[in-house]
Amino acid sequence: MIQTTTARTGPHAPGHRYDVPDFESGSGTDRIVVRHVAGDRYAVRIRGHGLTVDQPWEAGGRDAGPSPTELFVASLAACLAYYGGRFLARHGLDPSGLRVESDFALTTAPNRIGTIALRVGPPAEMPERLSEGLRAVVSRCTLHNTLRQRPQ
Repeated sequence: MIQTTTARTGPHAPGHRYDVPDFESGSGTDRIVVRHVAGDRYAVRIRGHGLTVDQPWEAGGRDAGPSPTELFVASLAACLAYYGGRFLARHGLDPSGLRVESDFALTTAPNRIGTIALRVGPPAEMPERLSEGLRAVVSRCTLHNTLRQRPQ
């Protein structure tokens, strides 16, 4: 279960802002702060890094950044790439030729990502004998494990 809370400042807080940590400072490495910008656009702050999420034009947004759903799939692909890169480096191979591609499809009842296809393209110089090891490592990345065993 993912817990969400919204606390307002003041006892009867209409018109007051939500009690959110200072967006500019951010504290700690496990805190992510998201704030509304305009329309369907939100600013995301992660350890001093900022990015914008929005919806595509066809979904009513301004396409100012990837959608939250796209970021979810991109995070999974990036996690595979990270684990794959570490595997290659441990075997003395340059990970710069590593490529991860992903496609996803939405489904309803409830609205969610129904399928995700991930393809890992190893560097051309990777020996075939390492293929199964690479596949095993990337299939156990942090986000794969999180999808298999949901967080509290």
